[in-house]
Amino acid sequence: MAQKIVTVYTDDLTGEESQEAATHTFTLNGVSYEIDLGPDSYEQMLEAFSPFIRAGRKTGRVRSRVANRSTKGTGEETAEIRAWAKKNGFKVNDRGRVPVDIKEAYEKAH
Repeated sequence: MAQKIVTVYTDDLTGEESQEAATHTFTLNGVSYEIDLGPDSYEQMLEAFSPFIRAGRKTGRVRSRVANRSTKGTGEETAEIRAWAKKNGFKVNDRGRVPVDIKEAYEKAH
């Protein structure tokens, strides 16, 4: 029996499938958020935040929890991580974000 794993990327705002969807992070009132958006939705988010960013003060950058993001396309990398995780006994969903602990375990193994 052969198994084929298909990863579908979905824009969290519109619910539409998009090969160009990427994960973006932002922090509000000390709470960090991640959202997967296609290019149009990301532009919409930037436009909405723009007046507040212009009026605000920079306080520094927040370090990413994922130390080393691959330069591969996010779709290809995510599919590889999911396949590796399942093969190595990790419980991982077929869609959505891959948990940070699984990404870190994958990076350590490679």
